Amino acid sequence: MSLLNKPKREMILEELQMWEEEEFNTGPLSVLTQSVKNNAQVLISCHNNKKLLGRVKAFDRHCNMVLENMKEMWTEVPKNGKGKKKSKPVNKDRYISKMFLHGYLVMVVLRNPLITGK
Repeated sequence: MSLLNKPKREMILEELQMWEEEEFNTGPLSVLTQSVKNNAQVLISCHNNKKLLGRVKAFDRHCNMVLENMKEMWTEVPKNGKGKKKSKPVNKDRYISKMFLHGYLVMVVLRNPLITGK
């Protein structure tokens, strides 16, 4: 019986480790696995309407990540003191050298869209 058809509760420890490794290399987490192996940039969209562009150093199955050389990007609408004129949104960003990102915030992870031909 292949590991894909066998229920996880019936697997021994070695089978679970093989199954997890296969999932990390071929499943949805393969984007993060390849990013760590190749030191490639990823774009992460978060629940707080912020985007993170940088390199993943480590991650786990819950999408918790250790990130380096991050650019955090978001938009803000300035508060207008007088009048009823609406202000235009302003793009903001900041550099973060190292951070831990909780997997709860992660919505989407993409390979760096600026690199073409891959």
